[in-house]
Amino acid sequence: MLQEKTSVVIVGAGPSGLALASELGMRGVHCLLIERNERVGIAPRAKTTNVRTRTHLRRWGIAQQLAEQSPFGVDYPSTIRFVTRLGGYPLAAIENASNCDPTRSELYPEHGQWVPQYRLEAVLREHVEQLPTVTLALATELVDAAQDDRNVRLTLRDCATGALRHLACDFAVGADGARSRMREIVGATMAGNYGLSRNYNVVFRAPGMREAHRHGPATMYWQVNDDAPSLIGPMDRDDIWFFMPTRLPDGVSLTPESAPALIARSTGIDLPVEVLSCDEWVASSLIADTYCSGRLFLIGDACHLHPPFGGFGMNMGIADGVDLGWKLAAVLQHWGGERLLESYQVERRAIHQEVIAEATANHSILSNDFRDDRLELPGPDGDQVRSAIGERIVAAKRREFHTLGTVLGGCYRQSPVIRFDNEAAAPTDPTIYRPSSGPGCLAPHAWMGDGRSLYDLFGQGFTLLVTSAAPAEDIAAAEQDANARGVPLTIVRLPSDVTARAYPRALTLVRSDQYVAWRGDRWRDDAIAYAAGLENATTAEPVGGT
Repeated sequence: MLQEKTSVVIVGAGPSGLALASELGMRGVHCLLIERNERVGIAPRAKTTNVRTRTHLRRWGIAQQLAEQSPFGVDYPSTIRFVTRLGGYPLAAIENASNCDPTRSELYPEHGQWVPQYRLEAVLREHVEQLPTVTLALATELVDAAQDDRNVRLTLRDCATGALRHLACDFAVGADGARSRMREIVGATMAGNYGLSRNYNVVFRAPGMREAHRHGPATMYWQVNDDAPSLIGPMDRDDIWFFMPTRLPDGVSLTPESAPALIARSTGIDLPVEVLSCDEWVASSLIADTYCSGRLFLIGDACHLHPPFGGFGMNMGIADGVDLGWKLAAVLQHWGGERLLESYQVERRAIHQEVIAEATANHSILSNDFRDDRLELPGPDGDQVRSAIGERIVAAKRREFHTLGTVLGGCYRQSPVIRFDNEAAAPTDPTIYRPSSGPGCLAPHAWMGDGRSLYDLFGQGFTLLVTSAAPAEDIAAAEQDANARGVPLTIVRLPSDVTARAYPRALTLVRSDQYVAWRGDRWRDDAIAYAAGLENATTAEPVGGT
């Protein structure tokens, strides 16, 4: 007999699972978040929290808490420097990587942040532990799951005692990473390119490393040399650094014992090095053929794996948690229909394919590709070679670090809950974000006259943005339609300067995740129902807004 029942069980308390728990918990949905591992330590994992992820943290009220976790302060320059060695010659610099400059931008409410993933996880975990409807169970693993048309039945194991626990839930979500047990249960298969490269991570403490070179502050230094082409950079306080060789010298294997000598060889700086961790991993481009089966869903690394170049993987997983979270909440609270859940895979998988392609392109050009036997020649001859290589580097690698077009510009081009109009979304430029209020795109950001972000005015359900051209009877009709169906709707009246720049139609319906669901100059009586997945499409053709 089942002893327990909850609404949602989330398997895996990494960033994706924590994001889903945050989204459900802020809406009062009861969920159990289980995690088999400790999820502590200093392994590098991701180090960039992008502007989109920090915007979600803003909605959850914890963006400032993450800012306070910046090891060197949010004003520390997010510069990427390319050098022959940390102790050698400069080659090129790319500034403001991932838009971490804290100067206010019109394009987004929160700047990016360079911060180790374990600090982000700590902030998210502290947040979900304070949400009254979220329960966190550590040292707990998923054994099996079965479902019918009403429930999911789970068997869990206490990792310390081996005791089994049985419970039921409405939905279960696998956020359990690349070796997902939930993916096995769903029956999903990963396809793509496994093993693009073999990679190595070393985290070490080296007192005095920052003062031992002359290149200036940066979040990452790409070292281009024949001894050990690599990435190296400061990771945390107390002189903690990371080191990632992209190619090992012949006959050298990376171990905690061999790492100090390799770091010295690569950097040209001989300092005492204390190795804190040393691990090996494989970069792959893989995506699942399906993200769901009935009441079971996959998010994050459980259904898509990215090469790390561009910093997309963790941030994409958090976005998955947000997308699925508000949709599950809508269904559980009876203001969303089944088509909302169908839209999760349709929308997210297409975005993942685009982003994986971008990350794979970035991965194809590493430090090794800029080597030249003359790079470390002294004097004018070497300077000329280094200048030419520096130009090549900036041309090839700028798009990896200036990613705003990819991060904010990806539009949903297919969805069963978005009313597309006849204005096609512009192709995404990876480096340049061009805001659009077209259906399927992220609602353009704006700052209000009182200093608030437009996004701060959005509700937890749908938000109807109205201009001065919107007929009063249409606004009233929208409110009546929402009330009749129990759909939460917030009305926001746009000032004229925002209207002129970003919202040319009189009415723009925005979803909980800040994406546009519909727009038009007159209200459609099925707009809210369609966006909430409560009605089937009345036509298969693109639908105009009038």
